[in-house]
Amino acid sequence: MVNMTAGNEREADDLFKEFRETSITEFFRKNRAHLGYSGKLRSLTTIVHEIVTNALDACEEAGILPEIQIGIDSLGVEHYRVSGSDNGPGIPIKHVPDVFGKMLAGTKFHRNVQLRGQQGIGVAGVTLFSQITTGKPIKVKTSTGNGKVHEIELMIDITKNKADILKHEEYSEYWRGTGIGIEVKGVKFNLGERGPFEYLRRTAIANPHTRITFIDPEGRKTIFDRSSEKIPKPPVPVRAHPKGLEVDEIINMAKATKARKANSFLVTSLSRMSNAKVKEIQEYVSFDLDKNPRKLTWSECEEIINAIEKTKFLAPSMEGLEAIGEEHVRNAVLNILDPEFEAVLTRPPKVHSGGIPFQVEVAIAVGGQAGRNVGEGTRYELMRFANKAPLLFDAGGCAITKAVSSVDWKRYGIKDFENSPVTVFVNVLSTHIPYISAGKQSIAEDRKIMKEVRFALMEVGRRFQLYHSRKRRALEKEAKKQILLRYGSELASALAQLSNKNEEKIRKALQKLVDERITGMDLEEEEANESEMETMLEGESEDDSEIPEADFTTEEE
Repeated sequence: MVNMTAGNEREADDLFKEFRETSITEFFRKNRAHLGYSGKLRSLTTIVHEIVTNALDACEEAGILPEIQIGIDSLGVEHYRVSGSDNGPGIPIKHVPDVFGKMLAGTKFHRNVQLRGQQGIGVAGVTLFSQITTGKPIKVKTSTGNGKVHEIELMIDITKNKADILKHEEYSEYWRGTGIGIEVKGVKFNLGERGPFEYLRRTAIANPHTRITFIDPEGRKTIFDRSSEKIPKPPVPVRAHPKGLEVDEIINMAKATKARKANSFLVTSLSRMSNAKVKEIQEYVSFDLDKNPRKLTWSECEEIINAIEKTKFLAPSMEGLEAIGEEHVRNAVLNILDPEFEAVLTRPPKVHSGGIPFQVEVAIAVGGQAGRNVGEGTRYELMRFANKAPLLFDAGGCAITKAVSSVDWKRYGIKDFENSPVTVFVNVLSTHIPYISAGKQSIAEDRKIMKEVRFALMEVGRRFQLYHSRKRRALEKEAKKQILLRYGSELASALAQLSNKNEEKIRKALQKLVDERITGMDLEEEEANESEMETMLEGESEDDSEIPEADFTTEEE
């Protein structure tokens, strides 16, 4: 028995001889699909996405109207050079190695702020993908406008998750911004709906203050000019909203706070949490909120969470959210499509997991140039965005796609939605988008986000239904009018013969009578039908109780 135990211990030691820590960079090197590098076309689009989103975030935080240049040069079969530059604030030289050569390092992840990038992985992922497909470093040019320009070549030390600086030159030039140049292999360029061109086109649509210049591998130059000179207000970090917080989050926040009492910790750490609300919470918990927050137990934090659920709070502040805006969506999307019908809607802000504020804006276009041409037919088109950044891939598992599919479009007069000339535009704004993966192309199926998207689409659907019913009634009236006028001509001729009166005068009198009759025909009934339809359709969101609404107040305390 003793010998058997000793043998088992030796076997266990042998099993753990290869036990070691793996760096995050090494993990992503072997699992690059998590970063969005899973196909030839998608990989190239992902590179452009990371360069552009970094440039937009930097310019907006610095209050600069973005000027972005993207170029793709063909160097051989599935071999390209990608270059990008912007007029942003530049990167201080001491931070360049971490920005481009270290995973999970950046200015975004730890802040509750609406930005396109979030994890501190994106542009470092570009560096990683470049070196594992070509073995070459990336080239970075940057200046903060201080008259000194730095040009650096670097690669990532996979085992240490840090940058190796291979070359660094400094010279004097009055220029400000950041540029990047990389070589990649095993990628593909085309002008399809998931390629870099379409990504940049949609980026320009959702960011009307941006000017993007693109030169493709054929040398074709496209300028997506800005349609607005208004710089969006810089994103503001916001505190978490109490609704939706979890126990673990309260525990971790309490450990990090500088407050000496749990009640002041709640007020200073959470938005919409006033002293009056803390007093309400005190009535629901069994312990004194004057205690040190770092000594809160798990069960006590559970009590706080339960008390929060019983307390009404003001809806989350919109201060940290910056929507595209209904006017800009209409100008950028709907006017281009020249639709028969259009509607734009921005929903009030809500919160999803962890008390994180988010907002949904949608638009729908029907007829005209809406939809996308497929062969000889037309299918509906869905344009998905998250924080104004286009989502071109992984549509099937996205919360936006599932919300669109959950709507009964037949109820609103669109009988064959999938095969109709319809374009649906959805943008989800949040200080933290719950992406399915680090590739940031699909939003996780968060119930509250899906509900908000669904309700917004139902509202624009109701607007189309009212338009459609008015149009149908107008067509019915016109049909009745033409029938009456046709019989009126025959009647005028007969009456003229019987009365020996002028046929043309009789015809005009009958036409006037028909016009008056049709114009005023069943006016009260029409108004009653329209009012009944509005009442019926307005009740839909209240009847849809699949996911309960958050409990908010709308008045100031």
